[in-house]
Amino acid sequence: MTHTPARRLRAGLTAASAVALTLLVPGTAGAATGTPLTPTDLLSGGRPCATDPADPAVLHDSPYGGFAVSGTTHHSDPSVWQLDEEFAYWPTTDPAQVDTVVRHGARPDSSTTTYLPTLPDGQGYAWQARTVDPATGAASDWSAVCYLTADNTAPATKPTVTSPNYPENQWTAGGSPVRFTFTANGTADVVAFRYTWPAGQTGTVQADAPGGSATVDLVPPAGTEGPALFRVQNVDRAGNSSLPSDYQLLILQTSPTVTKTSHSPMFGKPATFRLTPDPGVQAVSPVVSYTVTNTTTYETTTVPAGPDGTAEPTLVLKSPQGDSLEVTSTSANGWTSSRARWSERIDTTPTVTSAEYPAESYGGAAGTPGTFHFAPKIKGAQIASYTYRFGWSAEWTTVPAGPHGEADISWTPPVGDWYVLESYATTKDGIELSHGEYYFAVN
Repeated sequence: MTHTPARRLRAGLTAASAVALTLLVPGTAGAATGTPLTPTDLLSGGRPCATDPADPAVLHDSPYGGFAVSGTTHHSDPSVWQLDEEFAYWPTTDPAQVDTVVRHGARPDSSTTTYLPTLPDGQGYAWQARTVDPATGAASDWSAVCYLTADNTAPATKPTVTSPNYPENQWTAGGSPVRFTFTANGTADVVAFRYTWPAGQTGTVQADAPGGSATVDLVPPAGTEGPALFRVQNVDRAGNSSLPSDYQLLILQTSPTVTKTSHSPMFGKPATFRLTPDPGVQAVSPVVSYTVTNTTTYETTTVPAGPDGTAEPTLVLKSPQGDSLEVTSTSANGWTSSRARWSERIDTTPTVTSAEYPAESYGGAAGTPGTFHFAPKIKGAQIASYTYRFGWSAEWTTVPAGPHGEADISWTPPVGDWYVLESYATTKDGIELSHGEYYFAVN
């Protein structure tokens, strides 16, 4: 990037253009292989070029300091792959003080950005751009002149916020969008209102006139219930934001009802559920679908609702420890309810018995062998093997299961003491079931 002071640019300007802020004079002619073309898509701070000096783009400093301006370079020769873009700028209060900055390595038909120095509030720049072919020195015509004015001062007042259907700090049944009215509260240059929901979702609403107001219907983020702190800021033409006004919503629970209607199956088998909407939600706007998330397997399913707002999905419960579900309903008006939760635990630990060493009691004696019998708890479980160890620091041992999913092992306790037999079954599909613990004592 190269800066050129005003005195070096004087030869490239006519007197009329410097005083009247008209276009700068064209550059030299292009080479025989093509010519650089005038930049297009001029932007001041990301906004379209304001060509009326009486109506400039009002900007605040960019995060990088100063004011971002950009244009897209072009060349008539498609084989040219690198250009320079030259930006000329001057204070609107002193058109004779022209400076330039050159951005090297611009790609044809791609936007190039530079930054003009910071200005005090209320002061402005005029600027324009041209394309330069570094191989030949040829330059395009200058672009139109763009105008911008600095404003780095935030609005002095917070907005006012009201809602007729969700009064502040009053518990209110959910299901319908919240109707908000925002007013600028006496700040004349406010043109918009920026709002933020508790979970961080943001949006912007335009005012009906500078310093005016806006009324909007907003659907809270999915699952909103209970206290919800809604924040609104005044936004001026430059994008500066005021301090926020807080509005405390109190929204009653709107979750659906989840009922399992089939008998508890073995894991991996389908189960049928009935999903019923919250009556208040259904009365406001019919429920059209449900979102079911299995928080055990992290799978999400969308289920359409019937005309009465209910649904009866069949879901496969895949966890050998049991599954947990979270369900929300979505209404035709966009309302997504709070979460309903359902869970069911399945005991897939082996059933362990021993005649010589009964559970939770003393039996046998040190050095006396004992038989321990493994059996599945779930009917029809296709058990391939059992894996066990006596004591948490011992090595694991695996034994095959018999045709009915059962197995026997023999073990001799070395000394009299309390012991734990830890075990689990593995299915013929290779699924490891839940670990179980069998405590016993040896005389």
